[in-house]
Amino acid sequence: MIKVALLHFCFEDYTIELANSLVKYVDLTLIHPEKVSSVCSDALDSSIRVINFKKPRIRDPRNLLSMGMMMDIIKDIQPDILHVQETNDPWYDWTLLLNKMPPLVTTIHDIFRHPGDKIAVLGSDYTRRIAFYRSQQLIVHTHQLKKILIKQFRIPQERVNVLPHGELGSLYQRRGNQNIQAHEPYTLLFFGRILPYKGLKYLLEAMPLIAEYIPEVKLIIAGKGENIRQYFPNGYDEKRYEIINDFIPLQEVGNLFQRSTVTVLPYIEASQSGVAALSYGMGTLVVASEVGGLSEIIEHKRDGLLVPPGDVRALADAIICLLSDRDLQQRMQTAALARCQQDLNWSNIAAQTVEVYQKTIKARH
Repeated sequence: MIKVALLHFCFEDYTIELANSLVKYVDLTLIHPEKVSSVCSDALDSSIRVINFKKPRIRDPRNLLSMGMMMDIIKDIQPDILHVQETNDPWYDWTLLLNKMPPLVTTIHDIFRHPGDKIAVLGSDYTRRIAFYRSQQLIVHTHQLKKILIKQFRIPQERVNVLPHGELGSLYQRRGNQNIQAHEPYTLLFFGRILPYKGLKYLLEAMPLIAEYIPEVKLIIAGKGENIRQYFPNGYDEKRYEIINDFIPLQEVGNLFQRSTVTVLPYIEASQSGVAALSYGMGTLVVASEVGGLSEIIEHKRDGLLVPPGDVRALADAIICLLSDRDLQQRMQTAALARCQQDLNWSNIAAQTVEVYQKTIKARH
């Protein structure tokens, strides 16, 4: 059985579900910072070995000691494969450059920083490229990202593997509290970090157009990020909008999706989407911009609707179409839930991940 060390600093939801399925195929040890451990511990399979290490804030020079501890853990495990979920942490990148590492597989969730995303460390956009070149195999979630790695970064195509982002609905159903609220047939959800590239302004411009046809329509805006007041300079109608401009506790996330009929992703840029993966698993319908990797995740007119980015009228029409057609809702929901048992199923993704490990080991020998 392949001995795997799975290292992550973020992308906790993805790592939890991948680890829970991987442990059925490999001898798995999960390594992560202590502060991440509290987010993961309740949701991990009890058979997974977990090792924590202290990790200071990213600008703290004690990260030198932290990376030494991390390397000691990896050396003690002596894994056949080290699988890392990408990070914007230059301390890890320099550690990767300066140390002899086990055969390395890296999952790249986003190649570039999203427009308007200011949460980054000086130079990290450059240091993270070290992982692109030091890894024997890379995993991405869309063919668009694979093309970028091949064309812009000159990574040989045989080193880049496209594995879908698995559904996250079942994770949040397990995490959810028992206070399940009733489904609301005309409620839309905009969920996640509120940043310019998420295109919230286009959805807000579409809302009056939608309300002309569906007066009962309501929008939940849930997530941290930009100051939401800039979108509502004159205040807002509390019957039309429910705004939670804060971090959403994990146990409350599922309720927001169960209440809502449609999740709206009016993005103007995207590589992939954990929000879409969560919506599919919760049985919440998706209307999204046809941009970046979203057009690979969402199968238009089968399990969701795609519209041109920034097209307010098309966005409004798609939402009106979906909210006013119960048969269409049912067909798309059935198709989305079926995909959660197929290409978005974590057991299938884990099996494909093991094939990447085997390829890595074979190439090394």
